[in-house]
Amino acid sequence: MNKTRNLVTYLQAAPLAVVLLGFLIAPIVMIVIVSFWGATEFSIYPAFQFDNYAFLFSSPVTYKVFFATFKYAIITWALTLSIGFTIAYFLAFHIRTQAIQTVLFLLCTIPFLTSNIIRMISWIPFLGRNGIANQTLISWGVIDAPLEWLLYSDFAVILAFVHLYTLFMVVPIFNTMIRIDKSLIEAAYDNGASGFQTLKHVIIPLTKPGIMIGTIFVVTLVMGDFITVRFMSGSQKANVGRLISNDISLLQYPSAAATAVILLVTVLIIIGVLLRFVNIRKEL
Repeated sequence: MNKTRNLVTYLQAAPLAVVLLGFLIAPIVMIVIVSFWGATEFSIYPAFQFDNYAFLFSSPVTYKVFFATFKYAIITWALTLSIGFTIAYFLAFHIRTQAIQTVLFLLCTIPFLTSNIIRMISWIPFLGRNGIANQTLISWGVIDAPLEWLLYSDFAVILAFVHLYTLFMVVPIFNTMIRIDKSLIEAAYDNGASGFQTLKHVIIPLTKPGIMIGTIFVVTLVMGDFITVRFMSGSQKANVGRLISNDISLLQYPSAAATAVILLVTVLIIIGVLLRFVNIRKEL
C-alpha cells in the first residue's frame, strides 16, 4: 500500500520535476559548461580550459565591479529595509481595519502596474540639470547652480533601486507582522515595556523571517540588475550585470558565462549565510 502511494506521489511530482529540470537546472548546467569554452573575436569553440576564470580573477576590473555591486546591494538593502519595515509596521499595527489595510497595501503596488524601465526613466527629467528638483531648489534660493550629482551618479542609481525594490521588502515583512499575536504586544506593555523595548524584543524577533525573505529578494535583484545602473549612471558606472551584458554584446559568451557563474556562486553564498540566521521554513 505504501509503495503504491509513493509511486502515485512520484508520478504526480514528475511533471513539476521535468519543468524544474528543463527551465532551471539545464540552463544553469549549460552556462557552467560554456564558461569553460574558448572564444575568438567572432566565434566560440568547445574546450575545457580555465582561461576565462583565470582572466577574471587576475583582472582588477573584476574586483572593482564586484565591489560596486556589493556597495549598491548593501546601501539599497539598508534603505529598503528601513522604509519597508516602517511601512509594514504602520499597516500592521496602526491601521486597525482590514479593509483600509488592503486599500493602502494596494496603493503601494500601483507603481508595479507600469514597467520597471518606465518607472526608472521617470526619474531622469526630475533629477536632470534642468529638471524639476534643481529648478525648484534654485527658485527657493537653496542653491545657486544645478546639482550635478543628482543624475548620472551613484545617488541616482541607488535612488532608482530603492524605488524599484522597496515593495519586495514591504510584502514579506507585512505578511509576517500581520500574523503576530497582538496579545504578545499587549503583554509586553502590561509588563512595563516601552514602545522601543517591545519593538526590539518582541516585534523584530518575530519579524525576522519576513526580513530575511525581503533581504534575499532585494539583494539578489540588485546584484543581477544592469539596466538600472546603465541608465541612471549614464553608462559611467558598472556592476557585474553590466559586465556580463558587455561581454554578450561583444559575443564573448564564455567570458560572460564565467562571470555569471561567479555571480551565481556569490549570491548562493550570501543566501546561505542569511538562512543561517533564521530557519524560514520552520518559522513560517
